[in-house]
Parts: sequence; C-alpha cells; structure tokens
Amino acid sequence: MTMARLQLWTLGLMAAVAAVASSSLVVAQDPGLPAAAEKPHGPAGTVKKDSPLVLIRQKRHWIWNSLYVEEEKPAPNAYKIGQLKSSQRVEVTMFKIEGEGANGIFTVDQKGDLFVTRALDREEKNLYHLTARMYDGNNKLIEDSGDFVVQVTDINDNSPVFPRMYNGSIMERSTIGTKVVEVRATDADDPSTANGELRYSLTHEGELSAFEIDSISGVISCKTNALDRETKGQYLVVVKAQDMRGMASGSTATTSVTIAITDTNDNIASFTRKTYELQVKEDHKLNEKIGTLELEDRDQIQNKQPIFSIPGENSRAFDVELSPNKDGNLMLKQALDFETKSFYTFVVQVRENLKNLRFPADNVNGAVTTAQVNVRVLDVDEPPVFTQPIYTFTVMEEASVTNIGTVAAKDPDKANKSIRYSILEKDCPIGINPLTGQLSTLRRLDRELEATHMFQVKAQEEPSGLESFVKVNIIVQDVNDNQPELVADEIFVCENDASRTVIGTLRAADKDDRPASFSFSLASQSSNFTIKDYGNGTADLLVKQGPFSLDDPKDHSVDVRVSDGGQPVQSSVTKLVIKSCRCDARRIATHCKAGARRMGVSVHALIAILLCILTILVIVILFVMRKRYQKDSLAHMKNSGEIHEQLVTYDEEGGGEMDTNGYDVSILSSACHDGSLLRHPDAHPHPSLYAMVQKQPPHHGPPAAACKGDMAAMIEVKKDEADHDRDGFPYDTLHIYGYEGPESLAGSLSSLGSSSTGSNLDYDFLNDWGPRFRTLAELYGVDAPDYYQQY
Repeated sequence: MTMARLQLWTLGLMAAVAAVASSSLVVAQDPGLPAAAEKPHGPAGTVKKDSPLVLIRQKRHWIWNSLYVEEEKPAPNAYKIGQLKSSQRVEVTMFKIEGEGANGIFTVDQKGDLFVTRALDREEKNLYHLTARMYDGNNKLIEDSGDFVVQVTDINDNSPVFPRMYNGSIMERSTIGTKVVEVRATDADDPSTANGELRYSLTHEGELSAFEIDSISGVISCKTNALDRETKGQYLVVVKAQDMRGMASGSTATTSVTIAITDTNDNIASFTRKTYELQVKEDHKLNEKIGTLELEDRDQIQNKQPIFSIPGENSRAFDVELSPNKDGNLMLKQALDFETKSFYTFVVQVRENLKNLRFPADNVNGAVTTAQVNVRVLDVDEPPVFTQPIYTFTVMEEASVTNIGTVAAKDPDKANKSIRYSILEKDCPIGINPLTGQLSTLRRLDRELEATHMFQVKAQEEPSGLESFVKVNIIVQDVNDNQPELVADEIFVCENDASRTVIGTLRAADKDDRPASFSFSLASQSSNFTIKDYGNGTADLLVKQGPFSLDDPKDHSVDVRVSDGGQPVQSSVTKLVIKSCRCDARRIATHCKAGARRMGVSVHALIAILLCILTILVIVILFVMRKRYQKDSLAHMKNSGEIHEQLVTYDEEGGGEMDTNGYDVSILSSACHDGSLLRHPDAHPHPSLYAMVQKQPPHHGPPAAACKGDMAAMIEVKKDEADHDRDGFPYDTLHIYGYEGPESLAGSLSSLGSSSTGSNLDYDFLNDWGPRFRTLAELYGVDAPDYYQQY
C-alpha cells in the first residue's frame, strides 16, 4: 500500500506542474471578439484598441491538489477527494465544474471542495476529465477554466481467467526443453501494478514428472528425453495462474492441459511365430497371396516399415509383400507342380528400415527377425498342357496334304488320361485326327484367296472333360498357278507411222507371290507389228511395216503371249486391238477409226455367264410348262359334262338378272322326261350340258314347273359320284344355288326360272373368231339340238 500511495503522489505532482505550465501560454484572439475590448483582470499587458492583432498573456492561478479516487470505495455519503484553489487573493463565492461526471459523480461546494457521490470501478472507467471556473460575488469570472483529471486507483478486485482450453502434443523421445504448448491467462486489474501481474505454475493435481512451465511466459516444455508412447501415450497437467506476482494473497485460476505423445519408429517389427505352416494348390495363380506372415510392431501403422527377404533359391518361386496392415503376404512367383515338387521349406527374414529409426529400439533384443515357412503343395486335376504355346505350319497351295503337322498335349497329372483333339472353327479347311492330333487338308488351299488360316485346337481329357486350347497358324505357300495378265495402255497407230515406231508399252501382272520374270512375244506372225522385249518386265510394241490408212476396213490387232518364267511356266495369250488414227506432227491423235481393245476372258467369267444363261433357260421352261398345264386344265373343265363342275367358277356376286341372260340355266330347275338326270344310257359321246344350253325362243308363258323330287334325285346321284370319283370337284359347291322346291306357297324368288332370251344380240359371229371361241358360239349362237328336247 505504501508503494501505491507513492505512485498516486507522483501522478498528482505531475498534474500540478502541467497546470502551472499551461498558465504561461500565449493566446491569440480575434480583435472582433468582445473579450478584446475588456480590460484585463489582474496583471496583463496593455492592448491598443486599434491594433489589428491582440496578443494576450494570461497567467493562471489554479493550485491543484492530488485528485485520486480509490475504486470500489463505498460512498453512502459523498466524500471529499480534493479542493480547487487559486493563488489570487479575491473573495470567491462560487465554483463551477464541467466535464465527465460533473455535477453527478463529482460535485463542488462554495469552498472549492470536490466530492465523489458513489463508488467507482476502474475496470469500467479509470480517468475522468473535468474543467473548473471561479466566480466572485457579482458572478464575475475570476479565474478562467482549468482542466484537471480525476484518476481511479486500482485494487485487486479481479481474479485471473483462462480464455480457453489447451491441448498439446509432443513426439516421443523428444529432447529436454522441447516446447509443448503455451498457456495464457488474463486479469482485468491494472497490469502495471501487482494486481494484474500473473505468475504460472503446475499443481500436484497433474503430472509433474515429465513437464515444467515457465512462470512468466506460461510455456510448457519437456524436462525428460525418455517419453515413450508405447508406455504412456497421454499426460494431463494442471496449470495455476496467480496475480500479485504469485504472492499467497493473490487470486488464482487453474486449467487442465492434455498432452498427447505422438509416435515415432522406435520399435523393430517381429514375427509372432517361429514357424508358419501353409498349403497351396498346384494351380494357384501367379502373383496372388498364398498366406500371411503376421508381425508384431508396437509402433503405429504409419511408422511400421518392415523389409522382408527370402535367402536362397526359393526366392525365385516365392516373395513376401507388405499387406495393408503392414504384415507379410507370401506371394507365388513361379508355377507349382505337385508331380515335380510337393513340399517347400525356407526361411524368411524381416528387418526395420533403419533410415527412419530415430532412436535405439526398445525390443531390439527380444525381436524375432527370422521365421521358417513350410509350404505344402496340394494336387489338383489339371487340364491338358500343349507342348507349345502356339503352333505354326506351312503347306503348299493347291495340294492335298495328309500330314501337315501334329498338335500334341499331355495330361500333367500322374493319371495320364487320354486326350481327344478337335478344331473349334466351323468350315475350317484343315482337319485334325481326334486321337493323334495330326493335321491334314480337307480341301485344296488357294493362297490368293487366303494366305493364312488361323484356328484353335481344343484338347479335352477323357472322361473328366478338362480342356485346353491352343492357337494354330497355317501358312499357305505359293506355287506358280496363275497365268500372267497383260497390262497395256490404249494403243493406236498413226497413218504415217514409219517402221520401228514405238506405238505402246506392254507390262504384265501376276497374282502369284513369287517374283516373276515376264517375257513378251507374238503368238502369231504379224506383217505390220513386232515386239521388242527388254527383259525387265516391259516390252515395246513397234511398227514393222507401214503406212496405214483409215479407209482400210479391217482392224489391226496382235496376239501377245506373256510368260512368267516360273515353275511350272504359266503363260497367257491376249488379243490386243490397235486403233488406226490420224495424227499431227507430234504424233497426237486427232481422229481415230472406231475400234476397241479386246482382252482375254477368264475361266471364272465364262462360268458365271454360262450359269446365268442356264438359269434363264430353266425359268423359261418352267413358265412354258405352267402355261401348258393351265391350258390342259381349262380344256378338261370345258369338256366335262357335269353341270355342277362348270358352276364352280360362277361368281355368285355377279350381275344379277342381267347376268342370267348370257345363257339359260333353267335346266337346273327342270326335270328330265324319265324322272332322272343320269347320263345317256346309249354310252355314245354327247356334248356337255353347257354346250347344249341354247337360247330359248321368246315366249310369254310362265316357266314350266319343276317335277316333284327331281332335284332330290339329282343330288343323290351326284353325291354318289362324288363319293367314288376323287378327281372331281366336291359336290357341295352347288349349295350356293337356292332351290325352294315345288311345294312353296310363296313361289320361287330365284332368277333361275326367268327368261334368258331378253338379249337382242346375235353371237353367231363368234364362229369366225377361231377354235378358241367355238364353245362360246355354241352356248350363245346355235339353236337347240334335237336331243336337247329329251330333257
């Protein structure tokens, strides 16, 4: 408290010195202001009224006491904190104050005593700026305004506060003095006094063995280098903050700090067992896991860095790779064969990546760094194995080969089962012996159509059905089996071409693969032309004897023979047509006689043409036979004497009444004289019923009534004929004609009984149209014969 009073006295003295100094200031005022016309009070310099600039030297006579207020001091009654005084010896009757808290928090009486009316809080406001004035009994200003400050002194009324929770981390095996975390507390009291000065310490409620704290800065650091995450991974320390510079009388606050120990690679990976027993099938796929060799490493997974190795020859067949859990996966690198070797035993070593090992390992003496691995191979029924991964054979084209080569496969198991071979591709020109695998040609091969045949051969065990496949390539070798073909540009001869004039260049082409040495010659002697062969696959066609004329009616041509020089030699003869032209001086044709070059026709083209002609002939023959069959069928129908067979073609949806005028169908409703419709008993040939139908003479009488039962008798007869005559039309086609019978009271509504003689046309002229219209003329143009009257 003595120190606090000393600080307050020093601040008051400084304020008094500042007030005295302010009284000696020179103030410049505007001459227009009212104050410039007044006489100065007290000692002051003389000022002329006419002076444009008034300089006033005013001396202040305020004498200030030290004005300090202790915070939180209760004020049930206003208490005095100082007095306003002036060095002038005048009677003062009134003081006035203005500024922060004036006439509220602070009041002044007539004596100039300054009072505080309530308790103040420094943390809320620590300074109050006020202004004082003195007046005499006439309410005249004696002393101009003077500024002063009321300071609120601090007391230790606030405790330290930690603004947040703190967490820290440090890597294990860190050195002494390594910083972990910095804690900081706050105190609302004046930091320039002991009330706001804090000190930090660690309490016994937390861990004290591994960490310490700086009492002023609050930095927590490590005080040991033996931190081990595997032993203890987290520490809890309690920090205390105390004001009054840590004196016992100061206020305190505490907070807990969690410190995590982070991991580093300070442990060596170790096998969990001395021996590992594993089993694997002999058909196990390469580069796939066989089993897992478990490891023990106390470090976290991101710091586990084991390195595996397999010494000796077994490293060719096996390998160890890191698993996601940083264990060892035993992998297969080489195919296994139970029949060759059924058991493997080898040693696997593990070591730590020493590059990242920061400290000596804790378990270096007790780690198991080698383990024995025993792998037992299990037998499985395997598919056949071909002796080669791919087979390639050659065969000459256009030849039948019974032994191209052999595709062989065997059963890798001890059972050595029999194997059958087959070719998967359909329509393959190559065949295979199912027992021996020998390949042969099924048809002649043509290199020009397909130079290589590729297919797959399947080998299948019996009776298990296990199968394997292999690819086979058959390369067709070329033979000289194609004739060379002449290649020449359009060739013409000019009228004035002299002897030895070159009129065209000849070349040749060959479909065979072998290089050909073409030779050119004339197949027949020509009096006008000759060939000069250069021996390099080209030749020139020369004029042997000229000149030529466009008026010559014959065309010029030569037969050129081309040989390829192969084994056997192939040659072809081509007729080359040479046009005759009229040319200018530079041998450019200006007018040519019509002519065309004719080349040889291949055998394939001739076969195609013959096939087309044969197809057309077959179509024509079939068409003619169909027409004749239709004509014979029609004639057979016309010669038939059966009425109902003619009525099959009658269109029942025809023209009605007018259609019945074409011929007389009244015979269907008329009865025969002897009561039946049987054929004539005399067995003589008679015309058909349609042929006997005639035009009836016109009459106006009613039609004759049909005999009772005549239609029933006719139907019975026709049914009997239909039952025994399989070639005739079915008799039920007559069902489309209605027959009411003679007993109908309403009479017949059918048009069959109507007259068919309403037509005025004469059809006798149909006899002049030929034999095809004779039957039609008989129906419409001939009078009824005598034997017709017997019906």
